[in-house]
Amino acid sequence: MCNLYTQTSSVDAIRQVVKELGLPLRFPEGAPNLQPRDICITDPAPILRAAGDALGAELIVRRWSWPGPGGKPVYNYRSDGREFGSGRCLILADGFYEFTAPSDPKQKRKDRWLFADPSGGLLGIAGLVRTAPEIGEAFTMLTTEPGPDVAPYHSRQVALLDRAAWTSWLDGSVPARELIRPLPGGSLTVSPSLRT
Repeated sequence: MCNLYTQTSSVDAIRQVVKELGLPLRFPEGAPNLQPRDICITDPAPILRAAGDALGAELIVRRWSWPGPGGKPVYNYRSDGREFGSGRCLILADGFYEFTAPSDPKQKRKDRWLFADPSGGLLGIAGLVRTAPEIGEAFTMLTTEPGPDVAPYHSRQVALLDRAAWTSWLDGSVPARELIRPLPGGSLTVSPSLRT
């Protein structure tokens, strides 16, 4: 499952994407100072959520994962057969990583693969925001069956939403089962990723 992704887009780039969707973008906690980086479990990261009573979206920064039973972080959550009437969010990513057994048996570390939009655009991952007493609001990524681009590397994948579905996901106007599905082949590029 996805336990690492990359987010390098600026607030201005995110604002432009949201503007193209026809949504006003609000910053209820002020415009965040986003630094290009890989996002690990428990890191704070930017997400979009519906703007409550107003039309539009809010850009906020929240922790990736909340503590589950036994304290393990809930960073991925199966979407299969579930409906999400509240708490929907959109996780903004430039790419996400999956890991496979090393191609060289002498190598100790797993191979890392980066999945990204072929045009270099932002990916929107369906997510949920929950409040945990210990940490406040946090988000998790929804997962689904893998599409043809991811299936050779992993048996599950994050729930990527087509850009045309972002607004419907955020405002809850369309059931999750109609929006969350594997994307067709060629929707993602995959490349080996060097560890730094």
